[in-house]
Amino acid sequence: MAPQKITDRLWSWASDLDASTRQQAERTSRLPIVAGHVALMADAHLGLGATVGSVVPTEGAIIPACVGVDIGCGMAAVRTDLVAGDLPDDLGPMLDQIARAIPAGVGRGHTGRRADARAERRSKAAAAWLRDHRSRTDLDPKQSRTALDQLGTLGSGNHFVEVCLDEVDTVWVVLHSGSRGIGNQLAQGHIARARTVAKRLEIGLEDPNLAYLLEGTPEFDHYVADLLWAQDYAARNRELMLEALLAVVFAEVGKGRQRELVNCHHNYSAREVHEGREVWVTRKGAIRAGVGELGIIPGSMGTSSYIVEGLGNPASYESCSHGAGRRLSRTAARKALTPESLAEAMGDRTWLADRAASLVDEHPDAYKDIRQVMADQADLVAVRTPLRQVLNYKG
Repeated sequence: MAPQKITDRLWSWASDLDASTRQQAERTSRLPIVAGHVALMADAHLGLGATVGSVVPTEGAIIPACVGVDIGCGMAAVRTDLVAGDLPDDLGPMLDQIARAIPAGVGRGHTGRRADARAERRSKAAAAWLRDHRSRTDLDPKQSRTALDQLGTLGSGNHFVEVCLDEVDTVWVVLHSGSRGIGNQLAQGHIARARTVAKRLEIGLEDPNLAYLLEGTPEFDHYVADLLWAQDYAARNRELMLEALLAVVFAEVGKGRQRELVNCHHNYSAREVHEGREVWVTRKGAIRAGVGELGIIPGSMGTSSYIVEGLGNPASYESCSHGAGRRLSRTAARKALTPESLAEAMGDRTWLADRAASLVDEHPDAYKDIRQVMADQADLVAVRTPLRQVLNYKG
């Protein structure tokens, strides 16, 4: 659909947009550093610090809270040469092996995992990456251990691993994760630093979370260096999990090869040229959708996901949604929804059914209708491949 111009500085593709989300985005759009309009994607919803599903172009500054605390969070997917008939009838053992290969949960890393050849390869690969890629912030020994231990791990919340089938029953593997604990720690430090700078410079803000760092200052340079490092860490994190995931799937089936890879951030900032000027484009819960660029838009547990191809719409700064977007907060979802209805929604998929009570805040009904979200952004992306889940693993 064509965007709704809420104001000259706020355009929206979301047909389902509540007042709180709109008001939060309006505050962002009024910042003097915003270069043009803020674009709300079809999955936009209220976020911590800034609106999830927003694209914010800024000139001469970046707002750390608009990137968020999971710097570089994103999606990765691989199309394999396997088909549905190659998968075992019972995917339970495969789920068990995935859980062993990819640690998940709040703060979880590889510590305590059973030592085997695969774990040793992961540890060496993670150590080599960290040795060759050093953050601008000097990590203390505990942070360094965390960064090493969590590289190649899933995390919690809406992060997931899935085995999916496309329209012709080709097997895909899909996962969602970011920069884990170390990205969060770096982000929190810079968000606090931006607030301190705003107070020192007496910058008037409607919301202190919208504190920004000005280009040409040491604080800005420090943030951008850590931002780019954490984005690379997140991409490498997804790569290591994909390697582990594919190894499990191919071992369980007895064969298999990778045919195509898609790996994209949806919480990040990058310098880009739009409308003839160079700006910082911050996508918080949005992916880049330039002409022909491939992306991944997941629904939720129990719904479809999509491999998409960007249409390069300049009005959205060549962006699209990163998922379905929450309809209910986690607290509201736990009050309104039940483990029994989650089990019903999951149907015959293989998942951690014994953990339904702890996963109820990830219920499909806690999210917007992904079909409507896709319809809302038909001018931003074309669906290349719809995917349906057969296995889901969450932290």
